[in-house]
Amino acid sequence: MGKDTSRAGSGRTDVVDWRGSSRINKAAVQSMNRRRFLRQVMLYSSGLSLSLPLFRIPESIAFNASVPDVARVSGEDYTALVKKTVELLGSMSRFVKPGYKVVVKPNIGWDRKPEQAANTHPQVVTTLVELALEAGADEVKVFDYTCNEKRRCYNNSGMTEAIKSIGSKKAKLVHVDQRKFVPVKIAKGRSLKEWDIYKDALTADCYINVPVAKHHGLSRLTLGLKNSMGVIGGRRGALHHDLGQNLADLATVITPQLTIIDATRILTNNGPQGGSIEDVRRLDTLIGSVDPVAVDALATTLFDLRPEDISSTVAAHRMGLGQMDPAQMNIISGSV
Repeated sequence: MGKDTSRAGSGRTDVVDWRGSSRINKAAVQSMNRRRFLRQVMLYSSGLSLSLPLFRIPESIAFNASVPDVARVSGEDYTALVKKTVELLGSMSRFVKPGYKVVVKPNIGWDRKPEQAANTHPQVVTTLVELALEAGADEVKVFDYTCNEKRRCYNNSGMTEAIKSIGSKKAKLVHVDQRKFVPVKIAKGRSLKEWDIYKDALTADCYINVPVAKHHGLSRLTLGLKNSMGVIGGRRGALHHDLGQNLADLATVITPQLTIIDATRILTNNGPQGGSIEDVRRLDTLIGSVDPVAVDALATTLFDLRPEDISSTVAAHRMGLGQMDPAQMNIISGSV
């Protein structure tokens, strides 16, 4: 295991190339790349450009934190659990600045109740939204492109009442609008070269990925990388061929600033939809990191599997998108 520190319009597409080697230059170029990409998304979606948006992550500035911090916190008070997890990663103000437009992306894809573990627990989501608002967010949107009927998913998952209970007009549970899917070229894609991606997920100032940890009949597990399926359009089922590489390709464009995996209760069989309480195991645990590969890798061990057993983790690691070896992570454990 890793180090464990216990604590309480022209038809052209513009692409930025990178030259140089300093960390400052890398950060500056990546920021410039993202700004240009967001401008392309806005121009395309408003009909002012025919060029498909393209966000290129040069090989040399892919995710390179060789020993990422990964928080692993347990406790029965889910509000305190979320707060502690975020605190161990530097507080919400590290990720959300005053005036930010934030997206919190849970699993809400199934017409299931919280205790059935097919969706992210609503209390986990609510606390993240509240923390973002406290950090000064101007707007926090929560949504998922559901598999079952969307209103039943939102209501029976407990998400509708949970977001309403926050009592702020800045906190918004919204349904996906088909008009907001934007075709995006995936410059570094090895299997997937282009796909429709939801505009709000691309343009948010801060995108927080908060999936539930569960079994999946095709991919073995569905964790953070798999949760990107909820912000893409098109024929999603077609991606199940070479799914691991396709998810890794999407991860070069769909880039959360923070991923927190909900393992308060996990679905151990018959996923992703589940249904039987017998398939649910309560762990009262959250795992969080800025490294989307590391957080998936560590969560995999909750199922008595190895990170290399999950094809999306392996593919994303090979593309330089994050760390998959727990021995190379700074695992910060805590409890509440």
